[in-house]
Amino acid sequence: MATALGDLAVTDETLSAKEKDQLDRDGFLPLPGILGSEQVAAFNTRLAELTAAEGESAGLEVHQEEGADRLSDLINKDPMFDVCFTHPRVLAGMRHVLGEFKVFSLNSRASRPGKGLQGLHADYGEPVQPGAYRVCNSIWLLDDFTADNGATRVVPGSHRWAKLPGTEMADPKDAHPGQVQLLAPAGTVVIFNSHLWHGGTLNSSDRPRRAMHMAFCARDLAQQLDQKAYIRSTTYARLSPAQRFLLDVTADDVARRAS
Repeated sequence: MATALGDLAVTDETLSAKEKDQLDRDGFLPLPGILGSEQVAAFNTRLAELTAAEGESAGLEVHQEEGADRLSDLINKDPMFDVCFTHPRVLAGMRHVLGEFKVFSLNSRASRPGKGLQGLHADYGEPVQPGAYRVCNSIWLLDDFTADNGATRVVPGSHRWAKLPGTEMADPKDAHPGQVQLLAPAGTVVIFNSHLWHGGTLNSSDRPRRAMHMAFCARDLAQQLDQKAYIRSTTYARLSPAQRFLLDVTADDVARRAS
């Protein structure tokens, strides 16, 4: 792990002590300006192309959702997405939360106008004790997240409660008294502990609200998208040893997929 992260320019100083403390305390950390405006536009163009090309199958590899356009398996679909699982500041946050980790999945979600409300949830099916975290996510904002366009809500500190919203709330779609919305400009990446209670809010604007979700998990956990089963030979060929380590794929996986 240390070798791979070193090759990807991750050091102990990649995140400041203040940023690490915020991630520990609140369960989320906004990183402004990770993507420039031209990168954001390029991502949105490519995701629109993929959504149109895949039609009713879009997102099927992992999850489809009424009221949102979803895509999955993005690492295999264009090299432009490699930045999502190799950016040093994002990887530093993952190491801080998880220790030894690997890619869980890279998906996109665009909540449609009048849709997108989710119940508060955690991205792991059972409670965990503080410090024993299994999954950590990042939201790559491809539109400004505003109060009215479905910006994700989170309940700060809830990752330390060792409880799930479904067992504590009569209806997880209700507002929680401690919730805040993640309001930030496009190009921001928000790292958030996946055990943090979170969910999309209603998009009451007249446009889709677009984002990508780059998630990582502990190395002993099954991936949301089994990279070994999906890895393409063209993808494997372009990846560095460090990137292959993060995806947890080998040449044998490529050969098995081709056979």
